[in-house]
Amino acid sequence: MAASVNDTCKQSVERTSLNPTSFQKKTRNKLLSIPGTRLSVQNGQLLVSTGVTSLDYVLGGGLAVGTVLLIEEDRYDSYTRMILKYFLAEGVVCQHELFIAAAQDHPNDIFQELPDPILDDVVMHKPADQPRLSSEPHGNLDAMKIAWRYQNLPKVQSGLASSSRFGHYYDVSKTMEPEIRQAAKCHHFYLPEHPRQSSATRSPVLDSYAALLKSIEEVIRREGFSVAAPLTKSRNILRIGLHSLGSPLWGDDLCCQDNPKHSHALTTFLYGLRALLRSSLSVAVVTVPSHLIQSRSLRGSITRLCDNAIALESFKGSERETGPLCKDYHGLLHVRQVPHLNCLTSQLPDHKDLAFKLKRKQFSIERLHLPPDLSETVSRVSRADAAGAAALASACDSGNKHLDF
Repeated sequence: MAASVNDTCKQSVERTSLNPTSFQKKTRNKLLSIPGTRLSVQNGQLLVSTGVTSLDYVLGGGLAVGTVLLIEEDRYDSYTRMILKYFLAEGVVCQHELFIAAAQDHPNDIFQELPDPILDDVVMHKPADQPRLSSEPHGNLDAMKIAWRYQNLPKVQSGLASSSRFGHYYDVSKTMEPEIRQAAKCHHFYLPEHPRQSSATRSPVLDSYAALLKSIEEVIRREGFSVAAPLTKSRNILRIGLHSLGSPLWGDDLCCQDNPKHSHALTTFLYGLRALLRSSLSVAVVTVPSHLIQSRSLRGSITRLCDNAIALESFKGSERETGPLCKDYHGLLHVRQVPHLNCLTSQLPDHKDLAFKLKRKQFSIERLHLPPDLSETVSRVSRADAAGAAALASACDSGNKHLDF
């Protein structure tokens, strides 16, 4: 028996030396080989980029595969639609497969409006402290521009960026070239092309969402995105973009009545979508016009059924659009919910006051702050106005006293 045990030990040692890699390491290499993905340093979850580098930083490094990102639409659905296009364009560049669903515009029209990727050197930000040229005068030039009380204050870094590069940059003023789009594989779901089945037990609203969920499930099973699928070919990521769910165009009455008849239709769909994505190499971005939903409890239920949730509050059409405090931004970004994946705590952002702006070519998210020169100018003007008003009031009072006498 001892000899057989020794022989067994020798054989096991020989097998270990011949095959040093383990099954877990091979599986990890398979995940790491997927283009456009990386592992999170917080929880080891596989991440993909949203296409907006500053949004990846806010969400803790990117979107985890198998999760749902909810975006509460702005009132005119201009910036939300842009983030959705960023998300889909990043999938095209990373050679991921796409699934686009819409009820108003045809998904092919959204696919043709994706922004054009640009080179890295076009959007590389210059460092804050640049070397001074030898011909520039030294001494009191900087001290004359900055007040003495602000010289020792730390500089506010408005941009959001992580230490490691993830994702690409895009030019929103141009559309992606047709050659690049044609290389991507895209699946479409256009609601008018799917006839609704009238039934006495099921409403048309539930049928529209059921057809959408069934179409997503078929694509995941047919294209091999399920985790349980055999490894017959190299794995890839499926990016799902669902535009304006809950709107009347989907047959839903959430935005039409205070007490909607089908109040649980969207929440039931999100529950099924989240369960479907958990067992697949897929990630979804869902946009919802939450500002049209009157029930606060229903908005909270929709948020809790998604892993990530952000809201865009646009300044368009409001007084803050032309105000001096918000003239450099186009709206505010609110982080509603962050995921709890493989850990007891979540990666909360270290800042809450976030604003977004749309430059000529790029959409970015920054920290909302006031520059010192603006606050100093406002304080000086307010003090001058207050002094003038006090002098005018005293003059009027003295004049009235003379008239009384």
